[in-house]
Amino acid sequence: MFRPAPTAWMRAGVLAVVTTAALLLAAAPSALAAPSATPSPRPTADLAAPTPTSPPAGPPPEGSAPDGTTVGGDELDTRGLVVADGAPPLPAGVGAAGWLVADAGTGAVLGARDPHGRYYPASTLKTLLLLTLAPRLSPDTVVVGTTEDENIEGSRVGIVNGGSYPVALLYRALMLQSGNDAANALARTNGGVPQTVAEMQQTADRLGAFDTVVGTPSGLDVAGQSSSPYDLALIFRQLTTDPTTAAVLMTSTADMPAVGDKPGYQIQNQDPLLGSYPGNLGAKSGFTDAARHTFVTEAERDGRRIVVSLMQTERRPVHEAQQAALLLDWGFSVPAGTRGVGRLVDPGEVPSTTAAPSPATTSRAAAAAAPAPTRAAPAHLAPGWLAAGAGVLAVAVLGVVLTLRRRARSAKPPG
Repeated sequence: MFRPAPTAWMRAGVLAVVTTAALLLAAAPSALAAPSATPSPRPTADLAAPTPTSPPAGPPPEGSAPDGTTVGGDELDTRGLVVADGAPPLPAGVGAAGWLVADAGTGAVLGARDPHGRYYPASTLKTLLLLTLAPRLSPDTVVVGTTEDENIEGSRVGIVNGGSYPVALLYRALMLQSGNDAANALARTNGGVPQTVAEMQQTADRLGAFDTVVGTPSGLDVAGQSSSPYDLALIFRQLTTDPTTAAVLMTSTADMPAVGDKPGYQIQNQDPLLGSYPGNLGAKSGFTDAARHTFVTEAERDGRRIVVSLMQTERRPVHEAQQAALLLDWGFSVPAGTRGVGRLVDPGEVPSTTAAPSPATTSRAAAAAAPAPTRAAPAHLAPGWLAAGAGVLAVAVLGVVLTLRRRARSAKPPG
């Protein structure tokens, strides 16, 4: 039988081992640099596109952090239901396409449906406007109404051209009566609508509310504008934490001043749960043809706070406020300390890769140009592994050489 020369055996064996070593070591750097998630371009509002007049035909887009991960935990990456282990059965009658229930104190998300679905927010976006402007505008600043305020589209509290309105009153007109005219007046006082929209976007990103895309201060529909059940809960939890904004939410009535021959009048808080649901800390509702009904609220019981948000729901057969009350009851029935299916993040916890938003609300596209994030090397690809691997391969090479030498000696004819 033909046998190759012993020298050829040795060369072939050593070459095979060295080639394998080279391939493994060359592949290691790319494995170390593998991204943990795939970043995607951040969504933007498109003011030039036709105004949406109905909800999307199917589920809305799902949001994510700038690096492509799911804010609040991987269990919240779902378009369906997710509920904490050991929680009681969910109440009947909740028809919202997206909703979330969380312990506002611990941040534990107790249950949700499509938590990161990007729905049209309608006037619940005014919660973000209040949160953004409260630290920027003095409540004593007096704002003079304009004809633009008077003629604003949608719900109005009744601002009159030439009337004088303190910022503190406009905050209440914004939240109690959902005045789009109040939103416009506040935005103008803050430097204009484009600047205010940009600062609202910055506030949302700071909170970790990356599903929120701001196109208008009031929540009037524009293409691409969105928020999510998760984000509304994040925003409202901040409102109830700050004493200034919490007081606005809890205001029952406010007085609009007389202007010229137009008499003054009282406005009432439109939150159906304030005064009727024990421990209610305020709420904000919204409605447009595209958003349908939206609602966010919070309540306190025995020192524990539960926050609830609902998006894209109808008033029949169960009113959106009653749906929220059912979910509040359910949230309080979940034992305190229950491990959630995710958590509401703290402000600044999730870094944003976006630049400061521009007045055209297009800054989120800048995130698409950011380098892909990298993760720490897995244990099996750590630098120590590379060193150990190189040593093992060296031993393997030596072993092959010695073995082949022995075979070469045994292959020599006796003599």
